[in-house]
Amino acid sequence: MKYTKNILAGIAALIFVTSTTVSCDDKKENKESEIVSEEQVIPTEPPTESPEDKAKNRTITWFSDFSLDTQDGGASPAALSLFRDFYGGDINFIQMSAEEKYSMLDYYLACGESVDMFPYDETAFPSGVKSNLFDPLDPYFDVMGVDDGLWDDMENAIDMFEYNGEHYVMPYDVASPDLIMYSRKLVEKEKLEDPYKLYLEGKWDWNVMLDMMSKFVSNPEAETRRYGISGDFGRAMLTSSGSTVVKYENDAFTNNIKDKGIAEAEKLMKKISDQNLYNPNWYEFYPNDNSTLFYAMGDWALGMTNAKNAKKDIMVVPFPKNPEAENYSINCDYKAKMLVKNSQNPEAVAAYLKCERVVAAEEKYRKLEKESLSVKEKDAYGKWIPYVTEEQYDAVQNYLDEAKKNPLFDFGYGMGENMYGGGDFTYTSRGVMNNLTESFLNGENAVENWDKMCKDMTKKVDKEIEKYNGQ
Repeated sequence: MKYTKNILAGIAALIFVTSTTVSCDDKKENKESEIVSEEQVIPTEPPTESPEDKAKNRTITWFSDFSLDTQDGGASPAALSLFRDFYGGDINFIQMSAEEKYSMLDYYLACGESVDMFPYDETAFPSGVKSNLFDPLDPYFDVMGVDDGLWDDMENAIDMFEYNGEHYVMPYDVASPDLIMYSRKLVEKEKLEDPYKLYLEGKWDWNVMLDMMSKFVSNPEAETRRYGISGDFGRAMLTSSGSTVVKYENDAFTNNIKDKGIAEAEKLMKKISDQNLYNPNWYEFYPNDNSTLFYAMGDWALGMTNAKNAKKDIMVVPFPKNPEAENYSINCDYKAKMLVKNSQNPEAVAAYLKCERVVAAEEKYRKLEKESLSVKEKDAYGKWIPYVTEEQYDAVQNYLDEAKKNPLFDFGYGMGENMYGGGDFTYTSRGVMNNLTESFLNGENAVENWDKMCKDMTKKVDKEIEKYNGQ
C-alpha cells in the first residue's frame, strides 16, 4: 500500500529537554563567565505520550447487536484476550437490536454520548459515512501496524474500500464465502466431470455449470423430479460476473449496471429459471435425496451438509467464473469494525483492530480452527455431529485467499433502502440490488427481460448515486 504516512510504530520513548545556559561577555576585560541562575533554566517539557501508550488501559465502548465475548461464559475470543493481555484494555458492551443499531447510534451521537466502535456490515458503508456516523482510521495506522507488513495480504481489499482518499473500513480478514456444494458420488454416477477438478484446471465457468445442470435434469433415467441447483444463489451469481453495479473511481460513483458481465449474469439467471433448473425452496443443507446436483450456500452450511450426507463424499467449489473473466470473483463477508464519530478512544480501537488482524494472520489460530472443525463423531443418538473435512477446509481457505487477491465489493449494497432493501417483496418496492438477485430466479412476471429491468433499474441507480456525488 502506498500510504503517505511513514510512522514508526511502537515508539514509547520519553522526551526530556534540559538546558544549562552560560553567558560570556567577551567585551569584559576579566572574561568572567556568568552562570545562569536556577530560576532562569528552561523548564522541562512534559513527556510525550506515544500512540501505543494512548491505546493502553482504555475501555472501548462497543455498540452492537452482539457481544465480543462468548455467550456461554467461556473463554474470551482470541483477539479480545490479546487486547486485554497486551494493552490492558476492556470492552463496555452496549447492546442494541440489529434493526435499531443505526438509529440508536445516531441518537447517542446527537446526545453527546461516548461510543467508540461499531460492527461493519455492507449497509454501513458508504451510507454511514455520509450520515457522519464514522471517522477514518488513517490517523491510527501506526497503532494498527499497517506500515509494518501485518496487513499486507489484505492490501487489495483495503484499497478497494478507500473512499474520499481515506479508509473507514479496514478489513482484517475475509469470511463466509458463498460456495457450491455437491456429491462427488452423485457426479460420478451421472458421468459428469468433477467441478473441483475443473476449478483446479481453471475450467469451472458458467457454461460448464449450466451444461452439467441441464444434463442432470434431463437424464431420461431419472425417477423423480430433478433440479440443477437450490439454495442462496442470486447474489453470488451476480458477483461471479466480476463486475459491480456501482463503481467508485476518481472520487466519484458511477452507474455500471449496463456492464456486459452484469447483463450476462442476469440473462443466465433467467435462463436457469426458465428451464426449471432452480429450486427456490429453502434448505439448510444439501438435499440428501439425490434430487439436486448443486447446493448454493455460505460455508456455514457445510458442517450440517456433511452430517446429513456422510456417505456421499461432499465437496465444495466457488461459484463458476464468467467465461470472459480471468479470475474467480467470490462473494464473501469482510471482517471489520468501524471507528465511531468523535470516539474518545480511537487509539484503543486501532489497537483492538491490530489484535483482530494478528489472530487472522497467524497460522496457529488457523490450525486450531481446523482441528476443532475436523472432529468427526456421532452424538448419543448415533447421528453425525456437523464437521468439515480437512480437504474441504483447505479448499475453502484457498477460495478465501482468492477473494483476498481479487476482492469485489459493490457500493450499491451500502447506499440505503432504495438500493438494498426488501420493501414488501415485490418488483416495484424492492431495492435495486434485491431485484437484480431475486426477480429472474423467482420467475416473476413483472419484468419480461433484461433490457426492461436494466432500463427500470438504471433510473433508480442514477438517482441514488446523485445523492452521494452531490454531498
